Amino acid sequence: MSSKTETGSYDVVIAGGGYVGMTTAVAIAHEAPHLRVCVVEGAPEEALYSDERASAIAAAARRMLEFLGIWHMIEDHAQPITEMIITDSKLSDVTRPTFLTFGSVEEEAGPDGPFAHMMPNKELVHALREKARKLGIELIFSSGVTAFERQGHAVDVTLSDGRHLPARLLVAADGVRSRLREMAGIKTVHWPYGQWGIVTTVRHERDHQGRAEEHFLPAGPFAILPLKGIGAEGNRSSLVWTEREEDARRILAMDEFGFELELEQRFGHKLGEIEVEGPTKGFPLGLTLSREYIGERFVLAGDAAHGVHPISGQGLNLGFKDAAALAEVIVDADRLGLDIGSVNVLERYQQWRRFDVWRMGVVTDVLNRMFSNDNPLMRAARDFGLGMVDRLPGLKRMFIDQAAGKQQGSPKLLRGEGL
Repeated sequence: MSSKTETGSYDVVIAGGGYVGMTTAVAIAHEAPHLRVCVVEGAPEEALYSDERASAIAAAARRMLEFLGIWHMIEDHAQPITEMIITDSKLSDVTRPTFLTFGSVEEEAGPDGPFAHMMPNKELVHALREKARKLGIELIFSSGVTAFERQGHAVDVTLSDGRHLPARLLVAADGVRSRLREMAGIKTVHWPYGQWGIVTTVRHERDHQGRAEEHFLPAGPFAILPLKGIGAEGNRSSLVWTEREEDARRILAMDEFGFELELEQRFGHKLGEIEVEGPTKGFPLGLTLSREYIGERFVLAGDAAHGVHPISGQGLNLGFKDAAALAEVIVDADRLGLDIGSVNVLERYQQWRRFDVWRMGVVTDVLNRMFSNDNPLMRAARDFGLGMVDRLPGLKRMFIDQAAGKQQGSPKLLRGEGL
């Protein structure tokens, strides 16, 4: 098909220049280079390059990034997670017994290597944007989408600087508080958890050896995730720390000394002395699930479609699954000569992704409620359950495959295959 259609200047306009929006754009342009794709981001171009956080990239997402020619650009910054241990204890407990261990790559991760890598966010977004430029994707920064109007076989997208971008399809990847979702009249299921997530980066005295730790504490999970060393600063980890809202506000308001004392209580002494390295940020946690993912010439992807608790570390990888599935639906429809913006075409994407996302939302919600409490009976039941998983190789394998993104019927890109 022609890269320009009778109905507009672009085939696909993507609102949101984060990981999901950029990955969707790259996947479409990589597999269907004749389609004209534009990404619009309301923040300045340098904004995401200052993001000091890190994310876990599952093995399936890594395969997609390898196929799209992105992984080799960031591989030197990737830290394999070679082991993961899970504990369940009170904050005041002297010891934290390990109830569940996902062992070494050789023993359990299988031929695909580690089930996940930790990656600095700014390195990932930089590589995605560089790849997008090489593929000829138009990038517009500091001018977000303020309105859109469906006009026959096109959608007219209005930017904050007054420009109009006619397109066949508008993809909303503008975050969990999506304005475009609201404009489209799509309702959500939402409830707050009364918890905040605190994220930061720390240096520590001893080598983490690629081990990730998740400590289930009464206020919520405290995750220690290994990072790749930078020069002499070789021992670093990313923290995702869940607290009740009032406690989180109190902790975030502390001076550096007080904050590090609170941190040390939860971090423990396995890795020796610790020191906060990066900026510390807090944000409220809740569950947000869109009732619909599509409309005529309109589709949701990433956090605009779903926001789940970080207890499973699957938020970003759900977004990568959206990107892979949406790209496959668009490319397949284009090759068959179908209208890529029609509801009939987009319904395949909605059916593909909605059940998986709602299932993950329920799982994370149940896990958070089960582990974020100090009920002795609940503690005994969950510790028994963790111990059973640790002793049953088949069940343990299932959990590893889930964490790695290995699922029946997954999009081709997540299997490292072309469309």
